[in-house]
Amino acid sequence: MAHSTQTEAQQVIFEEISGARKVILNRTKKLNCLNYDMLSKMHEKLKLYENDPTVQLVILKANGNIFCAGGDLTSAIKFMALGHWSFGTSYYRKEFCLDYFLATYTKPMVAILNGSVMGGGVGISIHSTFRIVTENTIFAMPEASIGLFPDVGASYFLSRLPGFFGEYIGLTGARLDGAEMVALGLGTHFVPSKNLKSMEKALENLVASSNAPTVAMMSMIIDKFTEEVNIKPDSAYARLPMINQCFSGRSCEEILSTLEHLATEVQEKWIQNAIRSMKSSTPIGLKIFLRTIREGRSKNIKQCLETEYIAISNLTSKKISLDLYEGSRAMLIEKDKKPRWVPSKLEDASDDMVAKFFSISFNEYDDWIPLQLPSRSNEAAAAAAAASASKL
Repeated sequence: MAHSTQTEAQQVIFEEISGARKVILNRTKKLNCLNYDMLSKMHEKLKLYENDPTVQLVILKANGNIFCAGGDLTSAIKFMALGHWSFGTSYYRKEFCLDYFLATYTKPMVAILNGSVMGGGVGISIHSTFRIVTENTIFAMPEASIGLFPDVGASYFLSRLPGFFGEYIGLTGARLDGAEMVALGLGTHFVPSKNLKSMEKALENLVASSNAPTVAMMSMIIDKFTEEVNIKPDSAYARLPMINQCFSGRSCEEILSTLEHLATEVQEKWIQNAIRSMKSSTPIGLKIFLRTIREGRSKNIKQCLETEYIAISNLTSKKISLDLYEGSRAMLIEKDKKPRWVPSKLEDASDDMVAKFFSISFNEYDDWIPLQLPSRSNEAAAAAAAASASKL
């Protein structure tokens, strides 16, 4: 028999089934955006599951039509406005600790991404053993459009995509469907949404009837419900040589210039969308991301999260840039869709200015606490899984 334990606001539901546990995002009216309490409850429960020898499988899913639209940035910004900016870094520290814990999780996990998965939603699901996508799945990292940069370990998992496709995703906020996610290795299986309940039930039966079901056995079950799917003819992934040509540039200015030149020769929608997105996003955020993803190729997940946390902390402090607050005002709070970035142009965001975001100390900031990620036994396995996905 299954039973549920719910938070006071029922924002995350935890179900216990013989041999398995379910973590269900249930903040549907807020697009399942992750707030501090949700992150805390999930981390607490997932630790218990990892240490429980009777738990053979964890299933991560969501109620509603959206898996998770990201972190609850609106609440975090309002919270910082009422108090100290370091309240915001407390949120990111909690989020990044959970992301790292899941990246090094020792129990098999199935993430069912039936709907939009963006930002923070990617961070909690991208390292799962199985990442199930459907015809409803939409993947995106649009942080630069709201004054931030792709974080939650994006400099790690996007840097391991084929060629320079990670740069394309992070610099433009481009949306991917389920078929593209599977082609890139971001998803492991394409399962039509009509088959999800049957797939879940089959996995439950497996763990209930076996003392030690293996990952291979779970994979065989999921395979029974999987369908082959092809990417659409107009998919940007089908243009990987052109993506590499543009996004291998040494700077954001060079990348944008190459895109604009290509637009005079090739009339394709993805090129125009990429140009429009880069021109409307925060120049500071774009340049922070380009540096983190380029450095991320030679870092592990722990190092990537630590670097991203320092940059996030500097953004929340307001001492170098107000773009985080301006982007949140324009895109999430007042919603006039007209952010006033400072600087407003890529060429005005100097290398020296960008470099300031990657250095911080206790002496500079009161009440700031560094991100302290413990060594975990599964770090090597996480690195191997990422390397395997990048070869797909």
